[in-house]
Amino acid sequence: MQHVFLVGAKSLGAYGGYETFVYKLTEHHQDNKNIKYHIACKANGDGFMDETKLDGAKILSDSEFEFHNAHCFKITVPEIGAAQAIYYDIKSLDYCCEYIKNYNIKNPIVYIMACRIGPFMKRYYKKIHKMGGQVYLNPDGHEWMRAKWSVPVRKYWKESEKMMVKWSDLAICDSINIEKYIHEQYDGRGINHRSPKTTYIAYGADLTPSILSDTDAKLVDWYEEKGLTKKNYYLVVGRFVPENSFEIMIREFMKSNSKRDFAIITNVNDKFLNELESCLHFSKDKRIKFVGTVYDQELLKKIRENAYAYFHGHTVGGTNPSLIEALGSTDLNLLVNVGFNKEVAIDSALYWQREEGKLAQLINQVDNKPEEEIKNLGLKAKERVQKAYTWKKICEQYEEVFTKGNK
Repeated sequence: MQHVFLVGAKSLGAYGGYETFVYKLTEHHQDNKNIKYHIACKANGDGFMDETKLDGAKILSDSEFEFHNAHCFKITVPEIGAAQAIYYDIKSLDYCCEYIKNYNIKNPIVYIMACRIGPFMKRYYKKIHKMGGQVYLNPDGHEWMRAKWSVPVRKYWKESEKMMVKWSDLAICDSINIEKYIHEQYDGRGINHRSPKTTYIAYGADLTPSILSDTDAKLVDWYEEKGLTKKNYYLVVGRFVPENSFEIMIREFMKSNSKRDFAIITNVNDKFLNELESCLHFSKDKRIKFVGTVYDQELLKKIRENAYAYFHGHTVGGTNPSLIEALGSTDLNLLVNVGFNKEVAIDSALYWQREEGKLAQLINQVDNKPEEEIKNLGLKAKERVQKAYTWKKICEQYEEVFTKGNK
């Protein structure tokens, strides 16, 4: 049996790329006799794991539980600001190394998601190798480019990325563009001037339609509460951060002639919200609606299916889960024109530039688009997801990588 330790996700099934990935991976492999997963989870703080809300979790102790036949362990993180994520990864790795040693696990794989702990990586790489294991890495998107970080923090993330790539046996990239970037940046800069070994495995999406009907009380009540109606709103779902183009999308929508609403499903950050209000004064436009978060997956899927169109403004990162989910659910998708998004959607979506006036122009063009054209784009989008991004396919690719890893 191949033991695989997953480090970097905060919990299972929560709102976030890695959290969704870990949930789906263990769900698909729960009856697989060839792989045993060990998963680090946060015991406290932002995005912490509450296994009592996880249907089917078997609680073993205050800090351990089983879910999908995976062994899950919780790490307590002190309140130390931005350094929490670094502390969390380090303590998770300490736990993994101790567990591997205590249970004498042969040829373990430690799979680290995100590049947060570069300065400490050499030590863990050597320690894991000494125990006969291998270190795999998911380099995520360009964390060092995110607008929320100060210049010194961005420098740290960039340096950390370089060291994480160097001290790993395999980088599993969730985007072809990210894989290309890793080679452009780090070929010849690995251990003994080697080039990094990489492979590409995307994220997945669920293509099954929502089990909710248009008359379901849950949906009807939500629409009533938010002042929305079917096919009469544009939608965005995503983290409320500057690099996801919220300012551009709101500003351009306000400039458009659309009579429809713009529903924004996000975890609102008051500081950023106030900044946007002071420069856009969007509260004066009744079409702009911040509608909170929706964690009920069936309801969220139905809201996506019933949207007139979906905006995707992510400019940083690889294959984004919310984009694939939108392609699998919404017929008309309007994506910011960056390499990551074009790689995923190809010709099944329409694209907009970030320059002033461009998105407003596109909204005006598509606002009365013939139904047949929208339907055809929706079919193309679903075909694209079916071909490249089903969870079944992604989990099979991971099984192959993990089980051949030490052969």
